[in-house]
Amino acid sequence: MSLRRKIFLGVVIVFVVIACGAGLFLRSLARRGIPDYNGTVALNSFTAEVKIYRDDYGVPHIYAANEDDLYRATGWCMAQDRLWQMDLIRRATSGRLSEIFGGDMIDADQMLRSLRIPDKSQAVLAGMDPKILTAAEAFADGINQYIASRGDNLPLEFAILGYEPEPWEPVHSLNLIGYMAWDLTMPWSIEVVLHQIKKRVGAARYKQLLPNLQSQTSVAYPEFTAVPAELDFDELLVSKTQSLEELGLTVFRGSNNWVVSGEKSATGRPLFANDMHLGLSSPGIWYQMHQVIDGQLNVTGVALPGAPFVVAGHNDSIAWGMTNVMVDDMDFYLEKINPANPNQYEFNGEWRDMEVRNEVIRLKDGATVSRTNRFTHRGPLVTGFKSEADKSEPISMRWIGNEMSNEVRTIYLLNRAANWNEFKDAVSTFVSVSQNIAYADVAGNIGLYCCAGVPVRDGWNGVELVPGETDQYDWKGLVPFDDLPNEYNPVSGFVSSANNKSVSDDARTRIPQWPSLHYRIERIRELLTEKEQLSQADFARMQADDNSIMVRELKPIFMENLALMNDLTEAEKTAMDLLIDWDGTYHRHSAAALIFEELYNVLLEVVLKDELQEELFKKYIGTSYLSRFALNDISHDPGSRWWDDINTEGKVETYTDCIQASFRRAVEQLSGRYGSRPQNWRWGASHTLTLEHPMGGVKILDRLFTLNRGPFETKGASHTVGPYAYSYKNPYQVNHGASHRHIYDTSDWDKSVSVIPTGVCGVPASPHYCDQTKIYLANEYHSDFVSRELVERNARYTQTLTSK
Repeated sequence: MSLRRKIFLGVVIVFVVIACGAGLFLRSLARRGIPDYNGTVALNSFTAEVKIYRDDYGVPHIYAANEDDLYRATGWCMAQDRLWQMDLIRRATSGRLSEIFGGDMIDADQMLRSLRIPDKSQAVLAGMDPKILTAAEAFADGINQYIASRGDNLPLEFAILGYEPEPWEPVHSLNLIGYMAWDLTMPWSIEVVLHQIKKRVGAARYKQLLPNLQSQTSVAYPEFTAVPAELDFDELLVSKTQSLEELGLTVFRGSNNWVVSGEKSATGRPLFANDMHLGLSSPGIWYQMHQVIDGQLNVTGVALPGAPFVVAGHNDSIAWGMTNVMVDDMDFYLEKINPANPNQYEFNGEWRDMEVRNEVIRLKDGATVSRTNRFTHRGPLVTGFKSEADKSEPISMRWIGNEMSNEVRTIYLLNRAANWNEFKDAVSTFVSVSQNIAYADVAGNIGLYCCAGVPVRDGWNGVELVPGETDQYDWKGLVPFDDLPNEYNPVSGFVSSANNKSVSDDARTRIPQWPSLHYRIERIRELLTEKEQLSQADFARMQADDNSIMVRELKPIFMENLALMNDLTEAEKTAMDLLIDWDGTYHRHSAAALIFEELYNVLLEVVLKDELQEELFKKYIGTSYLSRFALNDISHDPGSRWWDDINTEGKVETYTDCIQASFRRAVEQLSGRYGSRPQNWRWGASHTLTLEHPMGGVKILDRLFTLNRGPFETKGASHTVGPYAYSYKNPYQVNHGASHRHIYDTSDWDKSVSVIPTGVCGVPASPHYCDQTKIYLANEYHSDFVSRELVERNARYTQTLTSK
């Protein structure tokens, strides 16, 4: 062999060895943190043996002899599956994201610290029931023992970001409640956007962008007593939160729940359904689990990663599930600052000192940045870290999340409640995370309770930014729990809610809110009443339903005006025919669904953009539910001023002009994207879901470790009961939907079913990372067994925790 060939061969061998070594290293790195669900593990502080059975999807069924062991084992299980996600959310609640992501998160950290979530958590912790505190301490200990057991074999994300998790403390679990309260508060940026819109377009046009809630007649509590209102709200608007999507964390959109009584159920006992709508990413926001103490507790459902109790689920006696009330529980005040002292504001004729906090934010490289947060008696000044705010106008914020409440108590007691009275006692402290909580029990009772912190405002509607110089616009308290809307065994034989308007205009207690439009709730009730009795299969069909009430209402208006068009191109004729024949169902293969959505979005731009102009239009359209309210009302008003294009001289556009122009442009845009044959267009091909990991935006990491999953074709839309929503800035990429689906059968709990969009494990290399995605997209479910015989028979893994 020549010297040259020997050298070449040697180089090849070296490269092969390096490549193999790199491949082995990457595989080892990817598999870090994959939990072992089998075997016996000896740990500290257990008083008796704990058995953990996991089914084919890795869902843990935890059997313990007492609460202390149960919650210690729960901490162990949750840390096995979601440790990095738990740490990520923990950092968000305390404003410490910059420590792992760097300087890009400084503004986010300052904003998150201004919420003072840990302050409230510490106050709740100080007065906590000793039993609940002991449970939280045991849970934290289980997490910490798992961290200690792993050594440097922690999940992939810790290695990539170069840090290790700090010990878990009970306060961190309470912080998650504060985070959900923030996440479920309505988008806060719109309050300032509306302020800017009013200044630009004037009061008359501005008012047309506010929803006509008198037209929203489908209320969540139709049988709630109608007597003269104690609180007077004319224009009810909820709209004040900042999107946290850029942090890779969940963001709220909507939810559905419904329950039928035994008379309307094929089983003769209540049937229960719930699906809460949140951001769709991986790992998902919910952790499925089943907790058992023989003779004391048997509860299953979904929990927040980092909290020990089931948030929505069922025990041996009752089932419960939630939808957001959409309460207007955040207000903004234009403050007057002392020119001689920026740390003072005027209040009731005198200068009052603000609370000033110097926030030291540590960065990934060890450097620190100092920021200042200032607080009035209402809450933080948001000017300065809130890009939407006019920096010449100091704005303070009052938020329900800072009001005293005890959601941890609520969830702990719900896990144990046996009847309606115990349910009501439990939810009476559920204040900051305002929810319609549905109820069913094995005795045959059903109900729905508005569990919400509803501010009492004196003489104003909560919509506008208001002067802060006096106490005129301060909250006068919260509506008492006993005065909140509720229904128990209604004559209709069912209860239901879908973020819709809570009560009629003549109800004794009014709820200031910006509800979702009536599309989902009316379709739900249409399906609930189409048969005398409903089965679990009917409920599954309802959760998958993709027929749109919105299309039924708007399509006739659109088609009436499109029928007047002349000189149609071939593509336009075909698109028109497809719309004519379409029944409003958003199947994956539907071309008409894509045409209608494109027409709808173009029409929004045609109607609103000329007055608002580019920047303000983008801000407004970013709050999609607001723009849907506006277009719904404007579409039913041919004389609305919004139809005219203010940029054209000597012509006043009509709604016919706008609808026709939008249709032509929609067909032109779709032809440019998908070709000139509309019959070949498909809703599912454009309406896709990618389950993105918080670090999946770094392409090289995604390619090496398959952090993201998808894209997957989807059906439905934000306005269908089976929801798959997208943002206007990125149509039609799905980013929100049902974060879980549960159907509970009170006649036999073992017949209950559930599914989540991802999987129980948050480790990307785990077989249970996204192993439920396929059945989720197919609108299928897996069994949710709670009897020990069935749990053991269907166990794929078994782990025993014992004391050292």
